[in-house]
Amino acid sequence: GFLYVGQLTGFPFPVGKASVFRVPPEGGTPEVFATGFTNIVDIAFGNSGEMYVLEIFKNGLLAGPPGHLIRVASNGTRTTVVDGLIMPGGVAVGADGAVYVTNFGTSATSGQVLRIAP
Repeated sequence: GFLYVGQLTGFPFPVGKASVFRVPPEGGTPEVFATGFTNIVDIAFGNSGEMYVLEIFKNGLLAGPPGHLIRVASNGTRTTVVDGLIMPGGVAVGADGAVYVTNFGTSATSGQVLRIAP
């Protein structure tokens, strides 16, 4: 029942300073759930409770591409799932456990939805 919110930090877009916050179902003060991210644009949870964090630019907005997708296991272990994304915009997990990520999100003609097998 908790709501999870990713942080897209403002200027000067510091590397490693974005967090994921957890908001209680009844509202109230958010608490820091996970730290050390950069420019989070979306988060999703997998079928086994793992969290996926999508960063639009892993080195900060001023540095530009690439972005990447990180999996955070329930024990806190982090794994880069996909690196080299260009303007990713969203992440979702399907019923079968596959992870879907949008790529080239600002392109009118070259947008992609990537499927990552479970």
